[in-house]
Amino acid sequence: MPELKRLNAGHAPAVLAFELANRAYFATSISDRGDEFYEQFTDRHKALLAEQEAGICAFYVLVAGDGSVLGRFNLYDLEDGTAKLGYRVAQNVAGRGVATATVQELCRLAAARHGLRTLRAATSRENVASQKVLAKAGFVSVGPANPADLGGKQGTWYQRDLGVQP
Repeated sequence: MPELKRLNAGHAPAVLAFELANRAYFATSISDRGDEFYEQFTDRHKALLAEQEAGICAFYVLVAGDGSVLGRFNLYDLEDGTAKLGYRVAQNVAGRGVATATVQELCRLAAARHGLRTLRAATSRENVASQKVLAKAGFVSVGPANPADLGGKQGTWYQRDLGVQP
């Protein structure tokens, strides 16, 4: 059974393997991170852990029984009871309810562990799968997203009040 775990230094090799194995798949629905992301992964991973330690963000990985990463689920810009949600799941588990179940679990953690009241997430118009995940997890459309928030793509912001269960 996969387990949602808070990101730590030991996850770096599995996270990098996840990102590399799914790079082409991710690029079909979201902007590619570029070669620099992979070349500087170790430094970026350390920077993320520092942001997490500072309480600015909270990063989670969905880990399979064999230690491989099946998904990343992140809370960004934690401030005044609100945060932004970002996530991605491996191609081999996409379409199986993994993202929806994990986003729902992260919503519970966001309220209980991080004291958040509201989560926001942006997705492009083309990313129908993400729109479905957000809707099933209790998010509602709240307006257009700036293309700068979505790698130059048109999209929509979604929001969920964490006091309301879907």
